[in-house]
This record gives sequence, C-alpha cells and structure tokens, in this order.
Amino acid sequence: MDELVRMHCIRIEATTRPVNQDEIGELAGQLPGWNVCEKDGEACLEASFKFVNFRRAMDFTNQVAQVSNEEDHHPVILTEWGKVTVTWWTHKIKGLHQNDFIMAAKTSKIYGDQYGRDK
Repeated sequence: MDELVRMHCIRIEATTRPVNQDEIGELAGQLPGWNVCEKDGEACLEASFKFVNFRRAMDFTNQVAQVSNEEDHHPVILTEWGKVTVTWWTHKIKGLHQNDFIMAAKTSKIYGDQYGRDK
C-alpha cells in the first residue's frame, strides 16, 4: 500500500484502458479492507470506515475530499453517524484504473494515521 500512497493520479482520456482482471487482483491485494464490487455494471472499489461520532466522520470526509481535489480524482462518499463509505471508480472509462487504487490507498492512509483508534 505504501507504494500506491506515494503515487499520483494521471489524466484519464476516454480511450484510456481500464485495468485488467490480473491487475485488479494484484492491486486489490495491496488494499486490506477494500472490496472490488460492481455498481451500474461498472467495477469499483469500496470500503467503509467506522468512527466514534458524526463529527469525526465529517472530518474524515473532508480530508478525503481535499486529497481528491489535489489529485483531481473524486469518489462517491456516503457519510453517516459513525460511518463513512467511500467508492472509487473511473467514470470516463466505465471501470477501474490505477488511479482508483492510488486513491483508495490514500484514503486508507488518512484513516489509519488519524482515525484508526475510532473503531
């Protein structure tokens, strides 16, 4: 995961190829707690994070939003009392790209560094 955290997202075009099944397996193996799933027929990465209260969940949501803006790659975020669910995929290519795995790793790092004790 550390290698993914150090990487940065690249610009995606409609012709950019999604990662293949072998690459998904390799990259997902570096991301404990993340599940490869499908939404509206498109592969995605999803994880839920637990918090002791809504304020901590919102703080985390805002930190994920900040790094998303810095990398110009944005997730779906569902913030609830004590829980945040983050879903990554690349809409432009209707599937997963290495950018999604990079951002999932950065999301996990934010949580682990600052909120891991909230469980």
